[in-house]
Amino acid sequence: MQTYRHGSEPFSLQRRNPRGGTKPLEGWGFRNETDPLTDVLLGSPAHLRHLSTSSLSRKHLREAPCNIQVGQAQHAELVSAYEHFGVKVHMHKPSPELPMQVYARDSSVMTPYGAIITAMANWWRRGENYAAIRTYEELGIPIYDMVTAGTFEGGDFNVIEEGCVLIGCGGARTQEEGARQVQSWFEAEGWETRLAFIDEYYVHIDLMVVPIAPKLTAVCLDCTEPGIVDWLKAKGHEIIDVPFRDTMALGCNFMSLGRDRVIAPTISKTLIGQLRARGFEVAAIDMSEISKTGGGIHCMAQALRREAA
Repeated sequence: MQTYRHGSEPFSLQRRNPRGGTKPLEGWGFRNETDPLTDVLLGSPAHLRHLSTSSLSRKHLREAPCNIQVGQAQHAELVSAYEHFGVKVHMHKPSPELPMQVYARDSSVMTPYGAIITAMANWWRRGENYAAIRTYEELGIPIYDMVTAGTFEGGDFNVIEEGCVLIGCGGARTQEEGARQVQSWFEAEGWETRLAFIDEYYVHIDLMVVPIAPKLTAVCLDCTEPGIVDWLKAKGHEIIDVPFRDTMALGCNFMSLGRDRVIAPTISKTLIGQLRARGFEVAAIDMSEISKTGGGIHCMAQALRREAA
Protein backbone atom coordinates (compact mmCIF):
# COMPACT_ATOMS: atom_id res chain seq x y z
CA MET A 1 0.00 0.00 0.00
CA GLN A 2 1.30 3.43 -0.93
CA THR A 3 2.00 5.78 1.97
CA TYR A 4 1.44 9.49 1.47
CA ARG A 5 3.26 12.19 3.37
CA HIS A 6 0.10 14.04 4.38
CA GLY A 7 -2.91 11.78 4.93
CA SER A 8 -3.94 8.71 2.98
CA GLU A 9 -7.23 9.51 1.29
CA PRO A 10 -7.68 7.43 -1.90
CA PHE A 11 -6.90 9.19 -5.16
CA SER A 12 -10.00 10.27 -7.05
CA LEU A 13 -10.60 12.07 -10.34
CA GLN A 14 -13.75 13.79 -9.05
CA ARG A 15 -14.00 14.30 -5.33
CA ARG A 16 -16.40 17.25 -5.50
CA ASN A 17 -19.86 16.79 -4.06
CA PRO A 18 -22.17 18.35 -6.70
CA ARG A 19 -24.55 19.47 -3.93
CA GLY A 20 -21.77 21.22 -2.02
CA GLY A 21 -20.47 20.36 1.42
CA THR A 22 -17.35 18.64 0.13
CA LYS A 23 -15.20 17.64 3.09
CA PRO A 24 -11.80 19.41 3.22
CA LEU A 25 -8.72 17.24 2.88
CA GLU A 26 -6.94 16.46 6.13
CA GLY A 27 -3.36 16.48 4.93
CA TRP A 28 -3.19 18.77 1.90
CA GLY A 29 -4.64 22.11 0.87
CA PHE A 30 -5.03 25.41 2.67
CA ARG A 31 -7.61 27.84 4.01
CA ASN A 32 -6.08 30.90 2.40
CA GLU A 33 -2.99 31.99 0.47
CA THR A 34 -1.30 33.78 3.37
CA ASP A 35 -0.97 30.95 5.92
CA PRO A 36 2.52 29.43 6.40
CA LEU A 37 3.54 27.52 3.28
CA THR A 38 4.97 24.02 3.86
CA ASP A 39 4.72 22.37 0.42
CA VAL A 40 4.85 23.93 -3.04
CA LEU A 41 4.53 22.51 -6.55
CA LEU A 42 6.86 23.88 -9.22
CA GLY A 43 7.54 23.02 -12.86
CA SER A 44 10.98 22.37 -14.28
CA PRO A 45 12.43 24.85 -16.81
CA ALA A 46 14.55 22.06 -18.33
CA HIS A 47 12.69 22.27 -21.66
CA LEU A 48 11.67 25.94 -21.45
CA ARG A 49 11.08 27.77 -24.72
CA HIS A 50 9.99 31.36 -25.28
CA LEU A 51 6.62 31.07 -27.02
CA SER A 52 3.90 33.57 -27.90
CA THR A 53 1.53 33.03 -24.98
CA SER A 54 0.44 36.63 -24.35
CA SER A 55 0.98 40.19 -25.55
CA LEU A 56 3.68 40.56 -22.88
CA SER A 57 5.64 37.52 -24.03
CA ARG A 58 5.21 38.58 -27.68
CA LYS A 59 6.66 41.99 -26.87
CA HIS A 60 9.80 40.39 -25.43
CA LEU A 61 10.01 37.97 -28.37
CA ARG A 62 10.16 40.96 -30.71
CA GLU A 63 12.60 43.05 -28.69
CA ALA A 64 14.84 40.74 -26.63
CA PRO A 65 13.94 37.03 -26.36
CA CYS A 66 14.66 35.14 -23.17
CA ASN A 67 18.17 33.80 -22.66
CA ILE A 68 17.05 30.31 -21.67
CA GLN A 69 20.20 29.39 -19.73
CA VAL A 70 19.98 32.57 -17.64
CA GLY A 71 16.27 31.93 -17.11
CA GLN A 72 16.99 28.41 -15.90
CA ALA A 73 19.60 29.74 -13.47
CA GLN A 74 17.09 32.27 -12.12
CA HIS A 75 14.57 29.48 -11.55
CA ALA A 76 17.20 27.49 -9.66
CA GLU A 77 17.69 30.49 -7.38
CA LEU A 78 13.92 30.57 -6.82
CA VAL A 79 13.97 26.89 -5.78
CA SER A 80 16.80 27.65 -3.36
CA ALA A 81 14.76 30.48 -1.81
CA TYR A 82 11.87 28.10 -1.05
CA GLU A 83 14.29 25.59 0.45
CA HIS A 84 15.92 28.34 2.51
CA PHE A 85 12.54 29.04 4.10
CA GLY A 86 11.99 25.35 4.85
CA VAL A 87 9.35 24.80 2.14
CA LYS A 88 9.33 21.32 0.60
CA VAL A 89 9.51 21.63 -3.17
CA HIS A 90 7.62 19.12 -5.33
CA MET A 91 8.25 19.14 -9.09
CA HIS A 92 6.24 18.13 -12.12
CA LYS A 93 8.15 15.54 -14.12
CA PRO A 94 9.70 17.52 -17.02
CA SER A 95 8.78 16.65 -20.58
CA PRO A 96 10.22 18.07 -23.83
CA GLU A 97 6.66 18.30 -25.20
CA LEU A 98 5.72 20.73 -22.42
CA PRO A 99 7.97 23.81 -22.87
CA MET A 100 5.86 26.07 -20.61
CA GLN A 101 5.41 23.64 -17.72
CA VAL A 102 7.48 25.92 -15.52
CA TYR A 103 4.26 27.89 -14.93
CA ALA A 104 2.82 25.38 -12.49
CA ARG A 105 -0.09 27.60 -11.43
CA ASP A 106 -1.74 27.49 -14.86
CA SER A 107 -2.48 23.78 -15.32
CA SER A 108 -4.08 23.20 -11.92
CA VAL A 109 -5.47 24.91 -8.85
CA MET A 110 -5.07 23.61 -5.31
CA THR A 111 -8.06 24.05 -2.99
CA PRO A 112 -9.00 22.86 0.51
CA TYR A 113 -10.93 20.02 -1.14
CA GLY A 114 -8.35 18.78 -3.65
CA ALA A 115 -6.85 19.95 -6.92
CA ILE A 116 -8.76 21.42 -9.84
CA ILE A 117 -7.45 20.42 -13.26
CA THR A 118 -7.86 23.45 -15.48
CA ALA A 119 -8.42 23.81 -19.25
CA MET A 120 -5.56 25.61 -20.98
CA ALA A 121 -6.17 28.13 -23.77
CA ASN A 122 -3.02 27.59 -25.85
CA TRP A 123 -3.08 24.28 -27.71
CA TRP A 124 0.62 23.65 -27.05
CA ARG A 125 0.00 23.77 -23.29
CA ARG A 126 -2.98 21.44 -22.96
CA GLY A 127 -0.75 18.45 -22.26
CA GLU A 128 0.24 20.15 -19.00
CA ASN A 129 -3.23 19.35 -17.65
CA TYR A 130 -2.73 15.60 -18.18
CA ALA A 131 0.75 15.76 -16.65
CA ALA A 132 -0.71 17.54 -13.63
CA ILE A 133 -3.14 14.67 -13.05
CA ARG A 134 -0.18 12.27 -12.92
CA THR A 135 1.63 14.54 -10.46
CA TYR A 136 -1.33 14.71 -8.09
CA GLU A 137 -1.82 10.95 -8.29
CA GLU A 138 1.84 10.38 -7.37
CA LEU A 139 1.51 12.80 -4.44
CA GLY A 140 -1.74 11.21 -3.29
CA ILE A 141 -3.76 14.41 -3.73
CA PRO A 142 -7.31 13.75 -4.98
CA ILE A 143 -8.76 15.79 -7.83
CA TYR A 144 -11.65 18.04 -6.75
CA ASP A 145 -12.90 18.30 -10.33
CA MET A 146 -11.88 19.22 -13.90
CA VAL A 147 -12.92 22.33 -15.80
CA THR A 148 -15.02 21.34 -18.82
CA ALA A 149 -16.92 24.53 -19.76
CA GLY A 150 -14.53 26.72 -21.73
CA THR A 151 -10.95 27.56 -20.87
CA PHE A 152 -9.77 28.34 -17.34
CA GLU A 153 -6.23 28.83 -16.00
CA GLY A 154 -4.96 28.74 -12.44
CA GLY A 155 -3.66 32.31 -12.35
CA ASP A 156 -7.28 33.42 -12.40
CA PHE A 157 -8.21 31.60 -9.16
CA ASN A 158 -7.23 34.03 -6.44
CA VAL A 159 -8.09 33.07 -2.84
CA ILE A 160 -8.36 36.45 -1.12
CA GLU A 161 -9.06 35.04 2.33
CA GLU A 162 -10.64 31.96 3.84
CA GLY A 163 -13.85 31.10 1.98
CA CYS A 164 -13.50 33.96 -0.52
CA VAL A 165 -12.17 33.76 -4.07
CA LEU A 166 -11.61 36.37 -6.78
CA ILE A 167 -11.90 34.76 -10.23
CA GLY A 168 -10.33 36.53 -13.18
CA CYS A 169 -11.79 36.42 -16.67
CA GLY A 170 -9.94 38.01 -19.56
CA GLY A 171 -11.41 36.01 -22.42
CA ALA A 172 -8.14 35.04 -24.11
CA ARG A 173 -6.81 32.71 -21.41
CA THR A 174 -9.81 32.23 -19.08
CA GLN A 175 -13.20 32.38 -20.75
CA GLU A 176 -16.35 33.44 -18.95
CA GLU A 177 -17.86 29.96 -19.36
CA GLY A 178 -14.95 28.34 -17.49
CA ALA A 179 -14.91 31.07 -14.85
CA ARG A 180 -18.62 30.68 -14.15
CA GLN A 181 -18.32 26.90 -13.91
CA VAL A 182 -15.66 27.21 -11.21
CA GLN A 183 -17.66 29.99 -9.55
CA SER A 184 -20.70 27.71 -9.32
CA TRP A 185 -18.69 24.98 -7.62
CA PHE A 186 -17.45 27.27 -4.87
CA GLU A 187 -20.74 29.01 -4.34
CA ALA A 188 -22.19 25.52 -3.71
CA GLU A 189 -19.46 25.06 -1.07
CA GLY A 190 -20.61 28.27 0.62
CA TRP A 191 -17.76 30.49 -0.58
CA GLU A 192 -18.07 34.15 -1.44
CA THR A 193 -17.06 34.55 -5.10
CA ARG A 194 -16.35 37.59 -7.21
CA LEU A 195 -15.67 37.65 -10.95
CA ALA A 196 -13.14 40.18 -12.24
CA PHE A 197 -13.48 40.91 -15.95
CA ILE A 198 -10.03 42.03 -17.03
CA ASP A 199 -8.49 43.08 -20.34
CA GLU A 200 -6.68 40.13 -21.96
CA TYR A 201 -3.50 42.27 -21.99
CA TYR A 202 -3.16 41.57 -18.26
CA VAL A 203 -3.28 37.77 -18.82
CA HIS A 204 -4.44 36.67 -15.32
CA ILE A 205 -5.82 38.37 -12.23
CA ASP A 206 -2.70 37.41 -10.24
CA LEU A 207 -0.64 39.88 -12.26
CA MET A 208 -2.48 42.74 -10.54
CA VAL A 209 -3.97 41.43 -7.27
CA VAL A 210 -2.09 39.10 -4.86
CA PRO A 211 -2.64 38.64 -1.09
CA ILE A 212 0.38 39.29 1.12
CA ALA A 213 -0.83 38.64 4.67
CA PRO A 214 -4.21 38.62 6.44
CA LYS A 215 -6.07 41.78 5.37
CA LEU A 216 -3.04 43.03 3.43
CA THR A 217 -3.09 42.80 -0.38
CA ALA A 218 -0.87 44.05 -3.19
CA VAL A 219 -2.86 45.68 -5.98
CA CYS A 220 -1.95 47.63 -9.09
CA LEU A 221 -4.43 50.46 -8.69
CA ASP A 222 -3.66 51.76 -12.19
CA CYS A 223 -5.09 48.67 -13.90
CA THR A 224 -7.47 47.07 -11.39
CA GLU A 225 -11.17 47.82 -11.68
CA PRO A 226 -12.16 50.30 -8.93
CA GLY A 227 -15.06 48.06 -7.94
CA ILE A 228 -12.62 45.28 -7.05
CA VAL A 229 -10.53 47.70 -4.98
CA ASP A 230 -13.63 48.96 -3.16
CA TRP A 231 -14.68 45.34 -2.53
CA LEU A 232 -11.30 44.54 -0.96
CA LYS A 233 -11.36 47.67 1.18
CA ALA A 234 -14.90 46.89 2.34
CA LYS A 235 -13.58 43.54 3.55
CA GLY A 236 -11.01 45.41 5.64
CA HIS A 237 -7.99 44.90 3.38
CA GLU A 238 -5.17 47.40 3.43
CA ILE A 239 -3.85 47.94 -0.09
CA ILE A 240 -0.21 48.27 -1.10
CA ASP A 241 -0.19 49.90 -4.52
CA VAL A 242 2.26 48.38 -7.01
CA PRO A 243 3.08 50.87 -9.79
CA PHE A 244 1.93 50.04 -13.33
CA ARG A 245 5.48 49.89 -14.69
CA ASP A 246 6.48 47.37 -12.01
CA THR A 247 3.28 45.38 -12.57
CA MET A 248 3.95 45.00 -16.30
CA ALA A 249 7.37 43.60 -15.37
CA LEU A 250 5.58 41.03 -13.13
CA GLY A 251 6.34 43.03 -9.99
CA CYS A 252 2.94 42.29 -8.42
CA ASN A 253 3.44 38.56 -9.03
CA PHE A 254 5.11 37.28 -5.85
CA MET A 255 4.58 34.44 -3.35
CA SER A 256 3.47 34.85 0.24
CA LEU A 257 5.06 32.26 2.53
CA GLY A 258 3.10 33.29 5.62
CA ARG A 259 4.57 34.57 8.92
CA ASP A 260 5.54 37.87 7.22
CA ARG A 261 7.82 36.20 4.67
CA VAL A 262 7.65 36.81 0.92
CA ILE A 263 9.55 35.82 -2.21
CA ALA A 264 9.39 38.72 -4.67
CA PRO A 265 11.12 39.77 -7.91
CA THR A 266 13.91 42.31 -7.55
CA ILE A 267 12.16 44.55 -10.11
CA SER A 268 9.39 45.26 -7.58
CA LYS A 269 11.31 47.85 -5.61
CA THR A 270 8.25 49.75 -4.37
CA LEU A 271 6.58 46.62 -3.01
CA ILE A 272 9.78 45.29 -1.46
CA GLY A 273 10.46 48.62 0.22
CA GLN A 274 6.93 48.79 1.64
CA LEU A 275 7.12 45.22 2.94
CA ARG A 276 10.52 45.62 4.58
CA ALA A 277 9.31 48.83 6.21
CA ARG A 278 6.54 46.73 7.76
CA GLY A 279 9.06 44.20 9.08
CA PHE A 280 8.60 41.52 6.42
CA GLU A 281 11.45 39.21 5.48
CA VAL A 282 11.71 39.44 1.69
CA ALA A 283 13.80 37.17 -0.51
CA ALA A 284 14.33 39.28 -3.64
CA ILE A 285 15.05 37.11 -6.69
CA ASP A 286 16.08 38.35 -10.12
CA MET A 287 13.44 36.89 -12.46
CA SER A 288 13.93 39.40 -15.28
CA GLU A 289 15.01 36.87 -17.90
CA ILE A 290 12.69 33.94 -17.25
CA SER A 291 9.71 36.28 -16.83
CA LYS A 292 10.12 37.34 -20.47
CA THR A 293 8.45 34.02 -21.33
CA GLY A 294 5.19 35.23 -19.79
CA GLY A 295 4.94 34.89 -16.03
CA GLY A 296 6.39 35.58 -12.62
CA ILE A 297 6.99 34.00 -9.23
CA HIS A 298 3.31 33.50 -8.37
CA CYS A 299 2.64 32.02 -11.84
CA MET A 300 5.39 29.45 -11.28
CA ALA A 301 4.10 28.09 -7.96
CA GLN A 302 1.11 26.11 -6.75
CA ALA A 303 0.72 26.00 -2.97
CA LEU A 304 -0.01 22.38 -2.00
CA ARG A 305 -0.17 22.75 1.75
CA ARG A 306 -0.29 25.63 4.20
CA GLU A 307 -0.51 25.30 7.97
CA ALA A 308 -3.14 27.15 9.93
CA ALA A 309 -1.59 30.41 11.10
